[in-house]
Amino acid sequence: MKLIFKGIVQGVGFRPTIFRIAQSMDLKGYVLNKGAEVEVVIDRNEEEFIKEVKKQLPPIAKITEIKKNVDTRCFKDFKILHSKKGSPHSQIPADVGICDSCLKELFDKTNKRYSFPFTNCTVCGARYSLIKDIPYDRERTSMDEFKLCKSCLEEYKNPLDKRYHAQTISCPKCGPIYHLYDKNKKDLGSNDVIKRFAEKLDQDKISVIKSWGGMHLCCNLDEISRFRIWYNRPQKAFAVMVKDLKTAKKYSEITSDEEKLLKSNARPIVLVKKKKLENVSPGLDTIGLFLPYTGLHHLLFNFLKSDALVMNSANAPGEAMITSDEEAFSINADFYLLHNRHIPNRVDDSVVRIWNKNRFFLRKSRGFVPDPLPVEYDTHILSVGAGENICGAFSSDKNIFSTQYIGNSKYYSTIVFLEEALNHLISLNMKKQSIDAAVMDLHPAYETRHVAKKYAEEYNVPIFEVQHHWAHAASLLVDNMLDEAVVLTLDGLGYGSDGNFWGGEVLYSNFQGFERIGHLENISLLGGDAATHDPRRLVYAIFKKFGKEIFFKDKKAEILSKLIDKSPLSSSMGRVLDALSCYLDICCDRTYDGEPAMKLEKYLALGKPRYSFDVDIKDGVVGTVDVFRQLDEKIKKSLSDKEKADYAYSFVKRVTDELTNIAIDYARDKCVKYIGLSGGVSYNIPLTEMVAEKVNKSGLKLVVHNNVPNGDGGISIGQNTIIGNKFMK
Repeated sequence: MKLIFKGIVQGVGFRPTIFRIAQSMDLKGYVLNKGAEVEVVIDRNEEEFIKEVKKQLPPIAKITEIKKNVDTRCFKDFKILHSKKGSPHSQIPADVGICDSCLKELFDKTNKRYSFPFTNCTVCGARYSLIKDIPYDRERTSMDEFKLCKSCLEEYKNPLDKRYHAQTISCPKCGPIYHLYDKNKKDLGSNDVIKRFAEKLDQDKISVIKSWGGMHLCCNLDEISRFRIWYNRPQKAFAVMVKDLKTAKKYSEITSDEEKLLKSNARPIVLVKKKKLENVSPGLDTIGLFLPYTGLHHLLFNFLKSDALVMNSANAPGEAMITSDEEAFSINADFYLLHNRHIPNRVDDSVVRIWNKNRFFLRKSRGFVPDPLPVEYDTHILSVGAGENICGAFSSDKNIFSTQYIGNSKYYSTIVFLEEALNHLISLNMKKQSIDAAVMDLHPAYETRHVAKKYAEEYNVPIFEVQHHWAHAASLLVDNMLDEAVVLTLDGLGYGSDGNFWGGEVLYSNFQGFERIGHLENISLLGGDAATHDPRRLVYAIFKKFGKEIFFKDKKAEILSKLIDKSPLSSSMGRVLDALSCYLDICCDRTYDGEPAMKLEKYLALGKPRYSFDVDIKDGVVGTVDVFRQLDEKIKKSLSDKEKADYAYSFVKRVTDELTNIAIDYARDKCVKYIGLSGGVSYNIPLTEMVAEKVNKSGLKLVVHNNVPNGDGGISIGQNTIIGNKFMK
């Protein structure tokens, strides 16, 4: 009998598992990689064999389909045969943190891999970041230049060894090597290199570490102030790697679900409630923590005096993460710990927030990409996302594969990275590279549109535009395997079908179309993009509507007042939150994307609905300008933080309740069962809970994200499913 196993069955120890099961059952035949599939031929007992395979499935393997065909050939024994080219629809595993068994070897002085930072086996280590092509064999990974020594080759050939047919194994004799460098590129050698590097960090040096899928900037916690000046990041939060879970609990409050995610083999950065380290994430009530995931990290903490390190992606803000040594030296850090293994695929750390057991991906990358999502269409559609926090996507064989996190498309390096990542997805999933359609956002200024047009011209295929918030809604539908929902799509800005900028929308959505049934009142983006960087302009434009000038006076006010009627309009919830944050003197100086609204969240988490506001609703438009007027009338003195929190909560809850009521009323009238919440603002937990409270009381069901990023990282998924379902079925 011939069995074809599909799914995540390459690079996960699947073939060795098959071999051991066949041996234990005294079966004859073979197993081999065949493109994206694993082909198994056995002489009997296929049902019992399949049952055992499912029972003993390696931790990161996943079977999505098993095909059976009659095969009457006779064999003398059972073997692992050399891989063959086959179906290219590959489900490559994500990078996986070092397993407990390998970690034990790392600190065992009698083991040949003692202190070897690249220790891995069939169930752990780098995967997607080092795969260049399929089938998954050593010669198609970045380990191809490191020839196995005699000892490792014996492990590789031994069916009883955990490294049997493990494609990326090595040891100190035959594997990659770390070297320490100073800022002048001087090679300081490889002896005791990790210990010496730890000493530099303990001596307050700002340094660079080369890891699996990229590089990290790091320093100890005492150096954060200097690090901020050096990195030109005065306020934005840094990620912190902690020695262990005990250390994580010292700095934060961690729920059981957050603990489970922190300890998972994906090892993402998890946003948790902060107890200490205000200077790590100024003005926020959360901190992004993650645990060591490579042998290097564990060795580093073994030598460090510190129990935590700032560990941030090594890149200019918004640009692609650095992967080459030459690029790293351009950063001008104090020291560099670099290895000699090539990085074919840069893969940033994933960032996740937990709400009600759902995973809100702020950045979906290492540990989770390229895990596919199932869809109903099998056409090859390429979608490029929006403008910031972008991911691309490619559909094939009734799956959508998302790229890793890319960044901000206004930078050339990021656009190049997007094309590289999309090309890699295409090559992994198609024998003959081609696509059927390209998809882009409506916004005429997004650089990603040039990428979509380039692919459309190269492959001579149609190109489609998809409205930003419809794409948000569609991404939520595919995330929850639904056909329709009334979705609150709340974010910063997205180009609307009426030429204005949307962002506080209630959309009835399916994959064939959408209806805008409600939205926030338009406010002026005074000076266009300048208003997103200076929230005082938003406040000025709002208050000018009822005859009051705030923040700007005299000549400046005169100039701005003339710009109001010429400036673009926006219904954005994100901009309303920015304006409220600025008006309450929480944050008026935006140094990074979303900062005023993000700093408002801490106040929303502490606030209570102590104040009442009247909200005007007309033809589905929720008035916000007059709510600001009412707020101004109520506040007659300087406010304490608690008073700011109560005013902020009362304001946001009132406006959010009205948007939610519009969604509920429409859903009931049209017999739609689900209310959805998507967009970047849905990362705001207090606001999400406001929506959840209303929807739960209505008897309808709230759906939120779990696999697809809430924000613009999910746009390409939505674009893809809309075109796949509407045009290409």
